[in-house]
Amino acid sequence: QVQLVESGGGLVQAGGSLRLSCAASGRIFSINVMGWYRQAPGKQRELVARITSGGVTDYADSVKGRFTISRDNAKNTVYLQMNSLKPEDTVVYYCNAKIKGSYSEYSYTDYWGQGTQVTVSS
Repeated sequence: QVQLVESGGGLVQAGGSLRLSCAASGRIFSINVMGWYRQAPGKQRELVARITSGGVTDYADSVKGRFTISRDNAKNTVYLQMNSLKPEDTVVYYCNAKIKGSYSEYSYTDYWGQGTQVTVSS
């Protein structure tokens, strides 16, 4: 069983910065893509940023130039540095990772964190 634990959310004024962290633990053989998604109540979950094991990144247009995703493979951890925050960034952010628990597993399993709240005041 794998768990993803998120941290770093909170309250910040518009224009400020936060850094989210997500650490994977449990039975882990390898991790493929890791990413951050966000979801407002009653709305669809949307991609914010994702990063491959080799460091290739992808960002939503709404956060390009403001957010930076990175990962530490030795620590099984992914980060999201959020700068120039706007009130519209206020939402719950979820960590995602595709993980194999052993060499014998034929495919990656999708895991999600519990979410961390980001609130940006005007």
